[in-house]
Amino acid sequence: MGLSEQTLFENIQKACMPNGAPLFAGRLLQRAYHNFASSLALIAPSQRITYKDLYFRALLMSRKLAAQGVQKNDRVMILYENSPAFYIAYFGAWQLGAVCVPVNTFLHERELTYIVNDAKPSVLIVSRALKPLVDSMLSTRSSTINSAPFDSPRMGEEAPLCNKEHAAPIVLSEEAFDWETQTPENPEAACSDVTLQELAPDDLCVILYTSGTTGTPKGVMLSSRNVMTNVMQCFARFTIAGLAKEERFFCVLPLFHVFAQNVCLWLPTLIGACVILVQKIDRKLILEGLNERPTIFFGVPPLYGLLCLMKTAPLRSVKIFVSGADMLPDKIRAAFAITYGRKICTGYGLSEASPVVAFNLSNNNAATYVVGQALQGITCQIRDENGSALPANTVGTLWIKGNNIMMGYYNSPEASAVILQDGWLNTGDLGSVDLDGNLAIRGRIKDIIIHKGFNIYPAEIENILMTHPMVFKAAVIGQEEEMAGQVPVAFVAVRNREPNMEQLLRKYCANNLASYKVPRKIVCLDDLPMNATGKIDKKQLLTMNE
Repeated sequence: MGLSEQTLFENIQKACMPNGAPLFAGRLLQRAYHNFASSLALIAPSQRITYKDLYFRALLMSRKLAAQGVQKNDRVMILYENSPAFYIAYFGAWQLGAVCVPVNTFLHERELTYIVNDAKPSVLIVSRALKPLVDSMLSTRSSTINSAPFDSPRMGEEAPLCNKEHAAPIVLSEEAFDWETQTPENPEAACSDVTLQELAPDDLCVILYTSGTTGTPKGVMLSSRNVMTNVMQCFARFTIAGLAKEERFFCVLPLFHVFAQNVCLWLPTLIGACVILVQKIDRKLILEGLNERPTIFFGVPPLYGLLCLMKTAPLRSVKIFVSGADMLPDKIRAAFAITYGRKICTGYGLSEASPVVAFNLSNNNAATYVVGQALQGITCQIRDENGSALPANTVGTLWIKGNNIMMGYYNSPEASAVILQDGWLNTGDLGSVDLDGNLAIRGRIKDIIIHKGFNIYPAEIENILMTHPMVFKAAVIGQEEEMAGQVPVAFVAVRNREPNMEQLLRKYCANNLASYKVPRKIVCLDDLPMNATGKIDKKQLLTMNE
């Protein structure tokens, strides 16, 4: 009989603490180099990179960042599509003890400006394709840079871009990456001037910006302990299913998303596995990546829907399919089973939990909302509206506790205090736990829309709509869509309605929001329905939208 998951988790933790000291994030790639130097780390179009190659390139990046003045605890923002450069920038920053701030590549200039002002990165590393966006952002604010002390604005307000010296961040692009120098026999000797910084387990190492319930993005702060705990928890769960270092992880999900960072950056580096990198969700690129014979496939429900439409994607090499970031519709799971004769394993997580809480690798017959037992070291509790614990099989608010729970929200102690209480995190989701400890996600309390795995908070869109001079009320709801999960739909009360008002407002949103946040439909009314407490009655809007 094999080892229990608890024993595996304990053994993994011990293996990562050879001298009694915990493995921290900044040493993760160095450990992979010492243990798996000749193993393939990344497969990308026209590139095959070993852990030795990756470590050397990351050391060169650490040297480059140090030359730009980056020190321990400085923020290094990464705005990059899926590519080896993302890994090099990420580990290059970590090795200096800097805080990585990976940013959504689909953001509008206004949204990116807000995040830069809030995070105050010393350096912003950007791809060639996205550099015009950064250049435009900096030039737009050039007249205000250095004119005032840093003060994080509300979305839509003007403010200077600032780093710790109240100046614009240093921008590094393609020229920062050295692809020409051949990897030496001993990368550490060749880069002996680069000193890897030691971090305490509870030092901040990642800030992940999510859309905010208040209409402005919030930075989820993850410590080295949070990151390493959750990746080891995932390792233990996958080991039950026979995970080995020879695995090939398929990475088509965007690396700026914490789910992809965990399972396609942290986890493979910990075990010495290989990642097949696909730049974006595109049929041709997906097929090219699948030709490299992945063994573990990570996706979101719409991606599995796309594979169903493709019908003949070469998936025989894949041992495990995992779906996360949103509820997997029964229709997509059934269609995938019919088309490919394979099971999709469902999971649950959130950025505030680093992010994985549970995923179900064992039960072929469970409903898609049953995500299995929580990972080792994570405690779940279902509570009523008064905060009292509820018995098994009762639906209530899901609270979780463990070393993977975030430190809090960056620059937002008030928001942190709302959902972090005595070490417990209020997920804002409805769930239940059966007598065997299996977690089921029953719905959302939070006013949130999930579109193709991306979180959209209605308040963010509502705030933009309310800045239009013709709009005096706005409400956004989610509309179910078979392949996308949900799409935002807006209801607005307008003054002196003009012809083509919907098109004008959609264009206004497009000028201020990422494309996936732009309402699919905008309904213009003379007024919006209100409830007894004087708030917009979104339940009635849901009925109107049916």
